[in-house]
Amino acid sequence: MNSTPERILIALSGGVDSSIACYLLKEKGYQVEAVYVRTWENEKDALGNCPGAKDLADAREVAKFLEIPFHVVNFIDFYHQEIVRPMIQGYADGITPNPDILCNRKMKFGALMKYAKNHDFEALATGHYCRKILGKDGHAQLLEGIDKNKDQSYFLAQISQEQLNYALFPLGEMHKEDVRKLAEKIRLPVAKKKDSQGICFLGKVKIPQFLSNFIDDEPGEIITTQGKVVGRHQGLHRYTLGQRKGIGVPSNTDFENFVVTGKNQEMNQLVVAFEDPKELTLWGLNYRIESVFFFTNDFPTKRIELLGKTRYRDPSTPIFFQPQEDQKAEILFKFPQRALTPGQILAIYDGERLIGSGIYSHSELGRAMLSA
Repeated sequence: MNSTPERILIALSGGVDSSIACYLLKEKGYQVEAVYVRTWENEKDALGNCPGAKDLADAREVAKFLEIPFHVVNFIDFYHQEIVRPMIQGYADGITPNPDILCNRKMKFGALMKYAKNHDFEALATGHYCRKILGKDGHAQLLEGIDKNKDQSYFLAQISQEQLNYALFPLGEMHKEDVRKLAEKIRLPVAKKKDSQGICFLGKVKIPQFLSNFIDDEPGEIITTQGKVVGRHQGLHRYTLGQRKGIGVPSNTDFENFVVTGKNQEMNQLVVAFEDPKELTLWGLNYRIESVFFFTNDFPTKRIELLGKTRYRDPSTPIFFQPQEDQKAEILFKFPQRALTPGQILAIYDGERLIGSGIYSHSELGRAMLSA
């Protein structure tokens, strides 16, 4: 390390993970400053509760405890325009976007990174459970965290090489239980604080309830994959592929339950079928992804075997990646996948190393069956 400690800005959310990440950097001798990012007006969720206000107070208390400078930045307008509005529009268009991944690319490692550079910080740190190493080619590489139950590399699947080069992840070599133990050992003010769940600005509000404030309900038919009308839905934006509960259609027996397998936007119809591994609109091997990118921009020119992570917390699974034109690709899974939803992200790995991502557009077979 240089005689003059590197200046590092860390995103401090008020939770135990980012707080311990901050502590570790300070212990290593870095010149650390913390920043809390305001993303929602008055820090209130959609029910009028104030989880954001509590997080801000906790972050401020942690910074005081660690004796480091503390900043608050206001990204409310940016967050609404670049994260919330695209999420709402995605649901209105019949897809299921992932605002957490978009938030990392556009806000944390976008707007906040720009803020850090403008204030002469040499790196931006977060409390993500993932590892950053330097590859043989001199490029930074992103690896899964040591704690596979907590690994959060999936949420960084759309950041760029430039963003990765500037990032630091102090928790990548730690297990969650050790983070908690360390927090209690140093008597961190938020040592026993529960982890946040779901999308930050929603609080305890469910997504359909939140979306009802922005998207008008358009009731329509619920049909089976055979075309039989079995009920009425409240609005397609209220449902997602693979959903079992809250459909509003009674099942025929105690052993069979309807599940959402598709949406017909043109006819405003919600498509359902019984939960069955043989249901080809629910389970599939072949999928198409679009907006594909790789960290080093070395887009494969031929079919290649890799690993894919279909959702956060899902284990990596073998795939064949077949490149196509216009940043698209065909994905063949070795094992059938359930309810992979348009708008969600497929994170692409080479072993533990995250190398790129793509956005599901549809299941090739499922789409053909629904349009038949």
